[in-house]
Amino acid sequence: MNTTYKSNNNVVYSCKYHVVWCPKYRRKVLINGVDVRLKELLTEYAANLSVDILEMEIMPDHVHMLLEVDPQFGIHKAV
Repeated sequence: MNTTYKSNNNVVYSCKYHVVWCPKYRRKVLINGVDVRLKELLTEYAANLSVDILEMEIMPDHVHMLLEVDPQFGIHKAV
């Protein structure tokens, strides 16, 4: 198993978070191009925050993301 770690001035880390969210009432609204645009927006926003998106899957009624976040930045700011 090849585990990679990241580091900054104070710590060495590998903090991965599985984030799932869904639209209100789990309505199937992430279709017909909305999913493509959402993926673009999430990728762009993650780059601005220096958050790595390791995996992302957009289903019609929910979104799964696997994020790697600097522990000093915090997952609460990324979400």
